[in-house]
Amino acid sequence: MTSAQTTPSTASPAFLKGHGAENDFVIVPDPDGVIDLSPAAVARLCDRRAGIGADGVLRVVRCANHSEAQPMADRAEWFMDYRNGDGSVAEMCGNGVRVFARYLEHAGLVSAGDVPIATRSGIKQVHIAKATPGSSAPGAITVAMGRARFPEDEATVTVDGRSWPARNVNMGNPHAVVFVEDLDHAGELRSAPAYAPPSVYPDGVNVEFVEDRGPRHVAMRVHERGAGETRACGTGACAVAVAAARRDGDDPAATGAPVTYTVDLLGGTLTITERPDGEIEMTGPAVIVAEGRIAPALLTGD
Repeated sequence: MTSAQTTPSTASPAFLKGHGAENDFVIVPDPDGVIDLSPAAVARLCDRRAGIGADGVLRVVRCANHSEAQPMADRAEWFMDYRNGDGSVAEMCGNGVRVFARYLEHAGLVSAGDVPIATRSGIKQVHIAKATPGSSAPGAITVAMGRARFPEDEATVTVDGRSWPARNVNMGNPHAVVFVEDLDHAGELRSAPAYAPPSVYPDGVNVEFVEDRGPRHVAMRVHERGAGETRACGTGACAVAVAAARRDGDDPAATGAPVTYTVDLLGGTLTITERPDGEIEMTGPAVIVAEGRIAPALLTGD
């Protein structure tokens, strides 16, 4: 573990780059909570031409040193301060949690096994699997994502004059799940799909378009609020899996048996299991690909 990882300079702090199923993040180690990441600075960091480039930023802060996380400090040491690529604050990011956990392991701050991580949507229990002997690939990471909620408000999503009913699913952040015959029906997804009525998602929504691939096997594309189309979305994959299960007549709480769906995303595949107690587990990859230091101008805008 290097001093750059544990004692960042506020003038030129360290960063790492990681991704989970190609949903990529700039990781900013800030255990003492001293780095001021303004929304504009986050957007500059995530700019794919003039910055480091990412779908979002993961600031790594000790719970005791962050005002939002202090109430969770007795149950978790580390807080994932997640920001969308446009600089806005987000409650939760499933792929981000896995990458966050991989960073903690990479930096020697935790070992393989069970790790609690605090987020704005509560504490997430994470399991880091040990690497397979003889393999250079790191072990998969499983995140206990909590329970899905199904708000009663209904919405319709429209793209290029075509409309579909959306299943309203909340995974700590809002999702509108749309089942389509062909993923191309989602359009270009550079801009947010229209939805109505606006009152259903007053703070915006992640929109998932879903195509069936086989029994308990689906593929999806997603427009994440504040980021645009991303290669993967962990909370979105969970929302898609539970929405597909209910559509297919599967409810683990009623049957007493867990249900597992395979979800193909543009950047890889996630395995989503809903248990009879309602807990949803997401398993997938997470890798660190680069390390360096942030040019001060990216933070200040000078």
